[in-house]
Amino acid sequence: MNTRSTPAATTSATTSTPGSANTAFYTTHDSPLGELLLVGVDSPTAPGGIALTSLSLPGQRGAATVGAHWHRDAPPFAEAIRQLRAYFAGELTRFALAFRTTGTEFQERVWRALDEIPYGTTTTYGRLADEVGVARGEVRAVGAAIGANPLLLVRPCHRVIGADGSMRGYAAGVERKVALLTHEGALQPTLI
Repeated sequence: MNTRSTPAATTSATTSTPGSANTAFYTTHDSPLGELLLVGVDSPTAPGGIALTSLSLPGQRGAATVGAHWHRDAPPFAEAIRQLRAYFAGELTRFALAFRTTGTEFQERVWRALDEIPYGTTTTYGRLADEVGVARGEVRAVGAAIGANPLLLVRPCHRVIGADGSMRGYAAGVERKVALLTHEGALQPTLI
């Protein structure tokens, strides 16, 4: 089960006082999708002492960019990297990491619903809207919240597809969405 801070306990990741709860740390990690940027802040209850605030890929819409006062430090991200490696090796189907995000109450509600979409399955924007109590006419708001998800992969926004089965937008690109769903077995590989 994923652990995470409540929205009221979230903090900004831009303050630069070393060792403070607001210090942003980052590292990068190569993956089959490209180089991942992991960003986090101090958390005494998180594995390695870091709660993830962002996980993104180059070229991703809304991706984090390294701040001038951020500290590069790989060791605190060891558990996150171990889980990412296990995921890409097909050995992990659910991440167990501490998160600290700063979305609106609505975004946080949508993001928590993403956590419940099982590995190897998909859901639609409409079904997810029903799940979070949003009228079908407001499905676009759900889509916008999904698009603002700062935790690519670990919060599985790639598992949300169009009602007709189409691969609708993905901040990291539809081709990466297809690759993730194929990796998880939700899509069949295509022959070229």
